[in-house]
Amino acid sequence: MTIWILATLFAVALLLLSEGNGWRAGVWIWKPLASTGFVAVALAAGATGFTYGRLVLLALVLSWWGDLLLIPRARAAFTAGLASFLLGHLAFAVAFVARGVAPLWLAVTAVVLAAPALAVHRWLRPHVPAPLLIPVRAYVVVICTMVACAFGTYAHAGGRALLAGALMFFVSDLAVARERFVAQGFVNKTWGLPLYYGGQLLLAASVAWSG
Repeated sequence: MTIWILATLFAVALLLLSEGNGWRAGVWIWKPLASTGFVAVALAAGATGFTYGRLVLLALVLSWWGDLLLIPRARAAFTAGLASFLLGHLAFAVAFVARGVAPLWLAVTAVVLAAPALAVHRWLRPHVPAPLLIPVRAYVVVICTMVACAFGTYAHAGGRALLAGALMFFVSDLAVARERFVAQGFVNKTWGLPLYYGGQLLLAASVAWSG
């Protein structure tokens, strides 16, 4: 498992270098490889052997497709990528519920997350094209649900990697939203990509500590 984690981090470093230098061919090479790394971590951790692992693996594969679909700049590809990530977040949420949740923690976290979700919606709304408003709203609801389920699972069964990974995934999506709708720039990648891949690696590795 360790070798796949290191391989992912190496690919992320080269992905950042490619993004910083505007080398699109490098992005097409290193982004899929970096994403393949976190899928490989889950497989090496034994994800196929039990329900939580298989659901996490499904979520990671959906994220892999989302990463690939976000490389082109076309709106159709972005919409497809958004849908793939939305399904990935749903798969993570189902995985957390399958592992077990503390209902009170889940409910309280969901209520607490309503405020930042509303703030993100207000921040993005003036910048999001009309055809994407409903998909973006649905995405915000689903990712908040995933994080709420992560808190519920942490309270029920522990798992700091699981919780940290979910939170890092959540925050990294703000970088994607800023890049796509608000202000493009390499600065979005400098913090968004490490958070995203770090979060995915933690979620993948959580399989080893949950089996």
